[in-house]
Amino acid sequence: MVDRYNGLFNDYEKDAPEARSERQLTKIKAVIEKAAESSKEFKSRMDAAGISAADITDLESFSKIPVLRKKDLISLQQEKGLDWLLTAKPGELSRIYQSPGPIFDPEGREADYWGWTEGFYAAGFREGDLVQMTFSYHLTPAGLMLEQPLREIGCAVIPAGPGNTPVQMQLLTSLPVTGFVGMTSYLKVIAEKAQAEGLDLKKDFNLDVAFVAAEILPESLRNEVEEAFGMKVRQGYGTADLGCISYECLELGGMHVSSRCYVEICDPKTGEPLPMGEIGEVVVTPYTLSYPLVRFATGDLSRMVDEPCGCGRTAPKLAGILGRADDTAKVKGQFVYPSQVAEVIRDFPAIAKHQIVVSNEGGKDKLTLKMVLEGQLDEKAFIPAFQDKIKLRPVMEILADNDAIKDDAVPLVDERTYE
Repeated sequence: MVDRYNGLFNDYEKDAPEARSERQLTKIKAVIEKAAESSKEFKSRMDAAGISAADITDLESFSKIPVLRKKDLISLQQEKGLDWLLTAKPGELSRIYQSPGPIFDPEGREADYWGWTEGFYAAGFREGDLVQMTFSYHLTPAGLMLEQPLREIGCAVIPAGPGNTPVQMQLLTSLPVTGFVGMTSYLKVIAEKAQAEGLDLKKDFNLDVAFVAAEILPESLRNEVEEAFGMKVRQGYGTADLGCISYECLELGGMHVSSRCYVEICDPKTGEPLPMGEIGEVVVTPYTLSYPLVRFATGDLSRMVDEPCGCGRTAPKLAGILGRADDTAKVKGQFVYPSQVAEVIRDFPAIAKHQIVVSNEGGKDKLTLKMVLEGQLDEKAFIPAFQDKIKLRPVMEILADNDAIKDDAVPLVDERTYE
């Protein structure tokens, strides 16, 4: 039997608080030095705030640097170009991806650039595991981003990519696949289809561990999938811009903050750090140098938990993702921006009013586009246009009453609950 519970991937994971703070400051100063030297974005932000790299002498003064928001990142890339944010030439990078926005996601050549290896090891992945990767390898970073740490640990990887469930099932039952990487909701889809075909999830599958991301994981869904396959399901939290932010260990109780970045919980309006335990916006500074995202505000809300963990890791934990600080929503791994939806709507004048509603009945995210029409909508043209921009297919709901959507209604309503 593989020992999935014991051991740490690196010594940083058991640092005492003083040693952790000292290491964080050293790493932060290295990032600031590089960014102040070569990043036009960072120099512009510091100049506007009237501070310099020399003013950053401790973690408290570091928090005086204004945050960088994802919406600003998108506009900066579009208006100034990617070079504005880099400290390296584009040809000196390892890869450049593109995520919905559109937004470019550069990958530098630093070892374990996205920093997920620590999280995979904490989730129980070990050398010799055969892992099925169901995140996309096309243009967006998820597939390659999460394959690299598996290979670092010593796992073999099946680059299955998303969808094509019959082939996914054939691979999972024909090969001794012990690990799964993807979304929990998709693992549930596989389970339901396999059971409908008369397969025994515990006898016909060999799954021991799963590392899931890109959607919030309700405990009810985790328990359902774990019981069905007789496996462990652990989640990681990160973004295509930043890489790994935090991850669950096998003891649960929150997500350990990764040693490859500095994480703050801040007031969404001021960017000022909040005391331990208070809910605020997750602000992250990864220790990567070629694309320095200093004090990047994720838009996600969480709180920090600083209690001893039975796994031996001493880093504080994020108590899950508790909502959004802005008007966006993450659905099936994709950020949905009301402004992008409005761009699509403008090309279809038959749509007089619209509202996005996100729900998750049965643990499955659903994006509904409610609309009031004042003419005939060409659905054959509209749906592909929506999917091309948003990367998701909406469930369309046509409302007969003009007042069903108020003139001052918010453009996006997130009705999801997590139990």
